[in-house]
This record gives sequence, C-alpha cells and structure tokens, in this order.
Amino acid sequence: MRMHDTPRARLMLAAAMIAALGLIAIDYQDGSSAIVRAVKGIGGSVLGGAERAVSSVARPAGGLVGARFDGGAQVTALEQKLVTLRAQLSAAELAQAKYRQLGRLLGLAGAGGYRIVAASVIAYGQGLQQTVTLDAGSSDGVRTQQTVLSGDGLVGQVVAVSARTSTVLLADAASSVVGVRLAPAGQLGWVSGQGAASGEAGLLVLQVPDPATVLTRGEQLVTAASVNDRPYVPGVPVGVVVAARNRAGALSAQAFVRPYVDFATLDVVGVVVKPPRVNPHFSILPPPPSPKPASSPRSARCTPGGAAGGSAGSGVSGGGVSGNGSSGSGGSGGGQGAGPVAGLAPQQARPSARP
Repeated sequence: MRMHDTPRARLMLAAAMIAALGLIAIDYQDGSSAIVRAVKGIGGSVLGGAERAVSSVARPAGGLVGARFDGGAQVTALEQKLVTLRAQLSAAELAQAKYRQLGRLLGLAGAGGYRIVAASVIAYGQGLQQTVTLDAGSSDGVRTQQTVLSGDGLVGQVVAVSARTSTVLLADAASSVVGVRLAPAGQLGWVSGQGAASGEAGLLVLQVPDPATVLTRGEQLVTAASVNDRPYVPGVPVGVVVAARNRAGALSAQAFVRPYVDFATLDVVGVVVKPPRVNPHFSILPPPPSPKPASSPRSARCTPGGAAGGSAGSGVSGGGVSGNGSSGSGGSGGGQGAGPVAGLAPQQARPSARP
C-alpha cells in the first residue's frame, strides 16, 4: 500500500523521531532520576516477560534435541556392554568345557594308575604334519617318548620338548605305529595311522601277525606296554574295530579301527610322567558297542556295499588322581563297502591266543 505525503503523515513521522531520540537519551542516563528508573523498569518488565515466554517455548525443544544426542550415547554404551557380556559368557562356557574334559582325564588317569601332567593344546601342526603343541615342557617334567592321553583314550607320544612346550605326534599320523592288545583274548598286534590325505582318514589300520585270526566288529583295543613303558604305557584305550579287511594271501589279519579320541577337537590332555605300578589291562575300556540288529533285505538293497557300525556311550563315575574311579568313552564306526573292505563279519567268539 502506497503512503501519501500529507501533513498528518509528516506529523506522525516527526513524533516517532522525537520519541526515538528521547529513548536514546534515557538509555544514556546514569539512572539517578526516578523518571528514568521508572521508564527502564516498565521496559524491563515488558521485555523480560517476552523473554520468559520465548524461553518456556524453546526449552522443551532444546531438551528433546539434547535427549536425542544423549540417547545415541546410551545405545553405544549398551552395545559395548552387550559385547563384553557375550565375551564373558563365551569364556565361561569354554571354562566349563575344559573343566568337563579335565574331569574325564583325571577319571581315566586315576582308574589306570597313570601319573600325569595336565596340559592344553595351543597349536596344531601345519599342512600334512599331524602334530599338536602343548603348553607343558621339560620344566613340568615332560620328556620325549612319553604317552599322551585324553579323557577318551590314546592321543599319541611326545616327540620334541622345550622348556615350556612340547610336540606330540598324533596316533592317527601316517608315521605313527602303536602296539596294541585285543580284548578280551589279549592277542598282540599294532595299529598305524593313514594320514590326513587318505581316503579313510580318521580310521586306524589294525594288523595282527596271525593271518588266520578272525577280526570282528566291536572288538576293543588297548595299548600294549613298550620297553620300559616308553613311548607307550599299557592299558590305554585305543579304539574299536569297525570293519575287517580281507586280502587273499595277506601275511596278517587286518581291520579298520575307529579311535576313541577325536583328534580334530583336542584341548585338555595329559602327559604320562610315571607309568602305573600294575598293568590295568582292559579295566578302563568303555562298555563295548551294542551290536546293531540285522537290516532287512529291502534296506540292504538300498545301501549296497557296506554297513554301519554301532556306537558306544561315554561317561565317568567317581574317579580322580587316586585312581578309585572308573571312566569310559564311546566311539562310533562306519563299515566300508568298496575296495578291500569285505563288509562287517558277524559277531563271533574269538579263538584263544596261541601259546
């Protein structure tokens, strides 16, 4: 809207200019005059009320913004606490698993009368080298050619020692050979590993010098005593026969053996630093596997060339370093239907050992 230049407009403009100059003059006064103080008080009341009104409106908005930023910091702190709690839970579960393994180890060692040094597996051999490194060495009493076992059975033998660590050759290594006895007749034989590259990796090969010996599924093996009990002490559970190998003209009876120990999950083990006073023979073997019922012809046609082995449970009752407990662990096996394996022979009585 356009304002016309009239005497009234000029009068209003002059009045506004006079009022402005008056306010400026009042502001520069030292405040000694009562009139000046009254004018300033009225202005402060009016302007102060306006400021409080604006502040009351702006304060909640500022609080919301601050709460938003504080909430982000709280979320970050809670996430960090959650990560810490998860790590603590994992550590507690790992400690419980190690405690259970140590309990089984002490149960087996006590039942067999083996004096052991407990150790943990801290490294696995690289490539085809089937060894593990333990956190116990010569300062703990570990020496080369000592037996290493777990709560399930034979692990291997010590082949190298330093002050704080030792290296163990696993029983399933291709270069490993362990003398064994078959339960309950006590026939002598030996088992050898097949190495990680073998098609039958995880199984040991049992050989008995007498080629007429009939090996049957479910037969259990323990270590036979070495000379001066090194590298192997007697009576340590080794494994269970899962399939026979029939070879025409072979000079020895052969079979596949499923070891009691899972070499891929080793953690807590024991190094035997003193052999037992009395040979435990077969006293610490786990219960033998139950024979599986014969399969129907239809199922046999569906699965040609092989049969599956049974499994045995595992457990420890009582036990301890004093050797008053009994322990056991189970293994499972699978029959082989191709190659040299001729299926699983029927369960039958073992002929007595030759004189």
